[in-house]
Amino acid sequence: MRNTTIWTAILCVMAVSAVWAGTRTEAGMDKESDKRAFEEASAGEWKEVFTDACTGNWKEKWFLDGEIGAATSSPEGMTLTAGPEFRNDAHHMVLWTKESFTGDVKIDYDYTRIDNERRCVTILYIQATGSGEGPYAKDITQWNELRKVPAMKTYFDNMNTYHISYAAYDNSGKDDRQYIRARRYLPGKDGLKGTDLAPDYYPDGLFATGVKHHISVIKKGCELFMRIENPGQVYYCHMSDPKLPAITEGRIGLRHMFTRSACYKNIRISSPVIPASPEI
Repeated sequence: MRNTTIWTAILCVMAVSAVWAGTRTEAGMDKESDKRAFEEASAGEWKEVFTDACTGNWKEKWFLDGEIGAATSSPEGMTLTAGPEFRNDAHHMVLWTKESFTGDVKIDYDYTRIDNERRCVTILYIQATGSGEGPYAKDITQWNELRKVPAMKTYFDNMNTYHISYAAYDNSGKDDRQYIRARRYLPGKDGLKGTDLAPDYYPDGLFATGVKHHISVIKKGCELFMRIENPGQVYYCHMSDPKLPAITEGRIGLRHMFTRSACYKNIRISSPVIPASPEI
């Protein structure tokens, strides 16, 4: 365990690279660099530790935050539908894996947006645990009752997790640009201030309603790598902030803010295979 902690710290320091530029914007990005970064992170042998075709009973492998949002399964996949009322926190929803995952992880799934909304976001939570302060135990199942109304602040104020917003819009409804943004929540700090992992991305041609996208996300050390493929393009992201503490364990979650809905299929979570040390 001590060696794992040391290597995690080393990886976080090494994340200060050409890809990390603090306030870098997409206009200044090297797209080929993002592609190479993903391919390097993905290299090596990975072992599946969780798989769900999303066509059976979702309750076998997942649990739900929120009493209004719904999860339903069919041969087409697992549909998550948040409540219809904008700015009503009770209408958010989060679906969590019952399993928790340690170390580096790779998450693959098919995502098809169903809604036509031009506000709000879809979020992938990567390795979430509670802050450990007060009622917010490290094991988030111990405070499920506090998330019956799944207000965003309950999560970013009281959880350690990485978060990737995608198929995302601001809440004004006046800006049609989608964005992809990563964060590392900091319980006990000032809300979302200082949680950003640079850079933000503003993709064109992604997440049209009814179009299947295959999404792959890798968390390695304190870096996040993302590959998104649809019939028209492949898009890469690489986000990090080595100044923020790394996260090494927790559950995977799928959040839909109010008004958002999508279908998921073929969810797989993998861990890297660590080569055995040679005998001396």
